Amino acid sequence: MDVKKKDQTSALLLSTIAMVISFALWSVMAPIATNIQSLYGLSEIQKSFLIVTPVVLGSIMRIPMGIVTDKYGGRKVYTLTMLFLIIPMVGAGFFHTYALLLFFVFFIGMAGTTFAIAVSYVTKWFPPEKQGVVLGITGMGNMGTALASFTVPTLYTNFGLEWVFWGFAAAMAVMTLIFWAGTKELPNPQEVVTLKTSLSVVKYKQTWVLSLFYFLTFGGFMAFSLYLPAIFQETFQFSAVRAGMITAGFVIAATCIRPLGGYLADIFNPITVLKLLFIGIVLFALGMAFSGANFLLFSISCAVMALLLGAGNGAVFKLVPQVSPTNTGAVTGFVSAVGGVGGFFPPVALGMIKGITGGYAFGFLLLAVFTIGCLIVIRKLYDNRTTMRPKPTT
Repeated sequence: MDVKKKDQTSALLLSTIAMVISFALWSVMAPIATNIQSLYGLSEIQKSFLIVTPVVLGSIMRIPMGIVTDKYGGRKVYTLTMLFLIIPMVGAGFFHTYALLLFFVFFIGMAGTTFAIAVSYVTKWFPPEKQGVVLGITGMGNMGTALASFTVPTLYTNFGLEWVFWGFAAAMAVMTLIFWAGTKELPNPQEVVTLKTSLSVVKYKQTWVLSLFYFLTFGGFMAFSLYLPAIFQETFQFSAVRAGMITAGFVIAATCIRPLGGYLADIFNPITVLKLLFIGIVLFALGMAFSGANFLLFSISCAVMALLLGAGNGAVFKLVPQVSPTNTGAVTGFVSAVGGVGGFFPPVALGMIKGITGGYAFGFLLLAVFTIGCLIVIRKLYDNRTTMRPKPTT
């Protein structure tokens, strides 16, 4: 293995592992949200905000963090971001009121920006013909949500809330050192990317279309990952640990299938791949809506939904570098920010729907309706005989 190949592998491997740890931090509240709700006597809406508050900052800040990564380099930006995350994680362990917990959890949301950083950093190491698979592998950093689902309930049960935060803070410190020591920075491009150039990606229609699709696929993934523990606990009366293990299975399935989605988009028409996945999402969202308290039907629908959403994430990001190859970080930041927002609204909506109707079925129906809207967009804007690259908007 020559030096460049070795550096490529290190960039890909360590960026993915660092994102696993970061996403575990980003998802730290979801597995024990119902326990904290009982501890502090929270309403459904308060619990929902505790779950989704990290998503807000982690989504919005993906745009500037992607731009900054393009300009200053992924190794430096990634390392500084991970160092910053240690501060709110340590702080959250010292304060046990709802308001202060919400405050620190908000800043823990910066962990979500590591997706934009990693994609921008890794993309520059690989040629376009390999980016579908490579970005699918990078996206497996989503596995951090499964790591949180596995470990957070156990840490909480055996050591208390403070060690949930302190344990992950220690893991992040170790990961930061490993990442800095094991990766290299590519030389900065001769042409410096300006803020104006980075923001110019919004003029491309494809940027907005991919944002819509990622709002569905990644937003759906995040919404299920964050809220399934509560659904299993409240609908099927599972313990936090058991609900966390099942949710982890959902996350692992969705994450492991992501490279396959990128691979299929590499060799087939990516829009056709997305169309088929979206049709499946409609069908199985309806299955979840009408499953009632039937655990077998609900769990089968969940398992298939994980595969559909995960493959959709990979297929969408095959198209991202095509929008503006020199501004991949900016496009990634924009598209993934919208996708992250997609992980914010559904949990809040599910909390409201649960409070009003006493169940979650109407929320799954809304998912089916939104997906039908995405299929209509595909039909209106794309023709399988034409390029996958719409013209810029005027």
